Amino acid sequence: MLRSYIWLTFCVTIWGSNFVFGAILVEHFPPMLLAISRLAITSIFFVCFAWSTGRLVKPTKRDWKYLVPIALLTLINQSSFYIGLQYADPTTSSLIISISPIAVSLLAAVFLKERLTVRMSIGSVVALTGVFFVVGSGGSLSISAGETFMVLAMLSFAISMILTRKLTELRDPFFATSYGTVLGAGLLLPIALVRDSVSEMSTELWAWALLIVCALMMQVVCGLVWNREMQKVGAAKASIFLNLQPFVAMSLGFLILGKVVTGTQIIGAILIVGGVLVATTQAARSVRSRRVKSQTEA
Repeated sequence: MLRSYIWLTFCVTIWGSNFVFGAILVEHFPPMLLAISRLAITSIFFVCFAWSTGRLVKPTKRDWKYLVPIALLTLINQSSFYIGLQYADPTTSSLIISISPIAVSLLAAVFLKERLTVRMSIGSVVALTGVFFVVGSGGSLSISAGETFMVLAMLSFAISMILTRKLTELRDPFFATSYGTVLGAGLLLPIALVRDSVSEMSTELWAWALLIVCALMMQVVCGLVWNREMQKVGAAKASIFLNLQPFVAMSLGFLILGKVVTGTQIIGAILIVGGVLVATTQAARSVRSRRVKSQTEA
């Protein structure tokens, strides 16, 4: 069990560093071309892996009903994330993205008819209060352009999770993730080439090396490791580790970028993480109780 916890912490640390390394990369690559480069690297891996394992299958008409919007949301998520990092502080960005579990739960209550409990509602209010502290500096709500793009990235991710849940009722998670990523890359490519200039991309070897390592580590290696360890410890326990991401971003932002962590960000982080913990813990208990009930009835 301890070994699984170490691996989960490793994954969260890598994912949390995405905000810091992403902020570095957008200084050397146009945001849209950076997004398509990462998606292309990930797509190449998925295609090679699917081909080598015999998992290349033709999507059905029913699959396309979900794959097309998932691909569009992947396009919006990746482009918004890197455009946002041009203007938003990495710590603030990580705090905004960290409320995605709340957004997923609220959307699931609306579209998947999942029960919205009192505890979920309280946790949502607490987490959103934390966001208010972060983007409003504890005063009037004033959202910058970078923070707006981060909210868009968070919302697009949350909506794509709802659609992915529906698709995984028909297909396995690898199909949903890989096909959505490849299609998203295909949709983003022409837009990125029109919006950004290829001549503005970095010619420095270290920048390309960082780009490739980030793509493979954050979207491939950690994804596979996370899913493996989550099966061992359970989704509920694994999800708790995700709350460490903002603190990783804070620490690395200070150590690597010299970004000073403000008192407002600390208060916001405590409220957001606390709210997410309250909400998701209740959700996890509800799932477990439903499973126990179904097993008893069986």
